[in-house]
Amino acid sequence: MNFYLPLVVLGVLVLFALIFEFINGFHDTANSIATVVGTKVLTPRQAILLAASTNLFGALMGTAVAKTIAEGLVNPHFVTMTTLICALLGAIVWNLLTWWLGLPSSSTHALIGGLVGATLATAHNNWDVIIWAKQVAGKPWYGGGGLWYKVIVPMFSSPILGFIGGFILMALLYLLLRPMLPRTINLIFGKLQLVSSGYMGFSHGSNDAQKTMGILALALFTATSTGQFDHLPGWLHWLKTPKFEIAIWVKILCALTMACGTAAGGWRIIRTMGHKMVRLQPIHGFAAETTSASVLMVAAHLGMPVSTTHAISTSIMGVGAAKSPKALRWELVERIVWTWVLTIPITGVIAYLCVRLLQAATIGS
Repeated sequence: MNFYLPLVVLGVLVLFALIFEFINGFHDTANSIATVVGTKVLTPRQAILLAASTNLFGALMGTAVAKTIAEGLVNPHFVTMTTLICALLGAIVWNLLTWWLGLPSSSTHALIGGLVGATLATAHNNWDVIIWAKQVAGKPWYGGGGLWYKVIVPMFSSPILGFIGGFILMALLYLLLRPMLPRTINLIFGKLQLVSSGYMGFSHGSNDAQKTMGILALALFTATSTGQFDHLPGWLHWLKTPKFEIAIWVKILCALTMACGTAAGGWRIIRTMGHKMVRLQPIHGFAAETTSASVLMVAAHLGMPVSTTHAISTSIMGVGAAKSPKALRWELVERIVWTWVLTIPITGVIAYLCVRLLQAATIGS
């Protein structure tokens, strides 16, 4: 019967992971559909249905991002299921707070900050547990992996690419379509935006859902390698994960949960991005979605857990700047950027304190 405690802890972890994934779905719904709602090509209900279905298919494609989360950021030997629960808790608290304030923060960076902070506390402030760069011949190689290459560099490069890409694509469209009537342009891009919105939803699922898959796969691998699953009854042997891999049931569970979260919607953030940041028309929505979705797809292929929020927000900014720098509400942009800067440190501190409180409670009991 000594398998009960690990199963209870695993159950709590899975619950927290699915809560995070659900919140990620409705928190980042705005990223997938804000532009198509803002341009009035689809109603919010229609847009959510499109985003939920494309998120589901995208989430089942690939595992590169999941492997980065599980193996490429912190030393997995210092990660316990308690560590992962605290990491998820830090991300959930921050996601709910920014959702309540209507700010499009990054669920990706919330989870990464939580994971780093919780692991650091579990390792008793041993900073060596953080994998800053991949080791080649015993020396750090900053071009190959780790927190530097997989998170920090993309954290700055993906928003820049989103802004520049959105600006260039919008400028080209303005140049090519100058002879056409605005009514004709709206009709054409009203239809094309259905394609770009689906592309955005698919790329969002392919990048974001994998992060929770990585957390669950890491939990199963950790519990197996530390002997916590040694006494599982035969009907639970499918939980054992002697080598790191992402089981099909983990993929399906995370994909369905994100799709359900997406279906729940995130109206506060949709209003911020689809209406308040810049006034959008179908051609602007098409340019922003196509640019940001392309950034996400390339990042997912490279195993980079980049922020969907950063990619779409800066693409909208770039499109708005091409339209007119005065079209952007720069005070709102400043608030959003500050949210981005604070996400990793704050979630890291929350998760760190959660682990420390549990350690203190254990010692005192």
